[in-house]
Amino acid sequence: MAFGFSQDQVACVCEVLLQRGSVERLGRFLWSLPPCDLLHRNESVLKAKALVAFHHGSFRELYQLLESQPFSPHNHGYLQQLWLRAHYLEAERLRGRPLGAVGKYRVRRKFPLPRTIWDGEETSYCFKEKSRGVLRQWYLHKPYPSPREKRELAEATGLTTTQVSNWFKNRRQRDRASSSRDRERESSGQPCGSQQRSPADLGPGYPSSDDDLSPPQSPRLLYPSLGPPPPHRQHLPPAPLLGVDLGDLGDP
Repeated sequence: MAFGFSQDQVACVCEVLLQRGSVERLGRFLWSLPPCDLLHRNESVLKAKALVAFHHGSFRELYQLLESQPFSPHNHGYLQQLWLRAHYLEAERLRGRPLGAVGKYRVRRKFPLPRTIWDGEETSYCFKEKSRGVLRQWYLHKPYPSPREKRELAEATGLTTTQVSNWFKNRRQRDRASSSRDRERESSGQPCGSQQRSPADLGPGYPSSDDDLSPPQSPRLLYPSLGPPPPHRQHLPPAPLLGVDLGDLGDP
């Protein structure tokens, strides 16, 4: 090649700059590449172009790149995060507020991952405290969710619809029992609520036993939640040479 790099060397430079998170240098390097179709279809080059497009907010270009050709499985995780975070950002800009767990689920349902960066298999995650926190917060403003809301909560938390229904039923029963005990204490002259408080009153992070749920064997939460984006240019962690650790992206 006239500019002094072979295709393998170009791919290596892209991977090194991705690993370092040097997005501006990566953009300049991509701009310097000659118009060679074989070179520009290289997977490392496409991955680098996708990150630069995301960084500059060129989401249409990003989506076209990710749908242009099948990518290797070891790159799927990183590219999936680009796809999802871009769609989350667009939805947040339209709504003017950050997305919650259910809002992110709706975006994922509306914009499913292209098969070029997804093998079609669901990813399993352990049932975590944050999933119960979503249910607690929902319960505070609506103790009787509709069937549709239960389905969406199930998808957003990684539980089944039955487990979500049982959680709300059990929680309502516990609250009624607690109210009954308070009335009995009041009639006997004891201060109401002096012996027991609802975990919801202590906040969604309170580690209590108010959740009669065991971890599901194969929860269907496909993707971890993403934290709130920075207000201007968006940055992703550098991509390791052989993919990305999703844990590096963090949870809200």
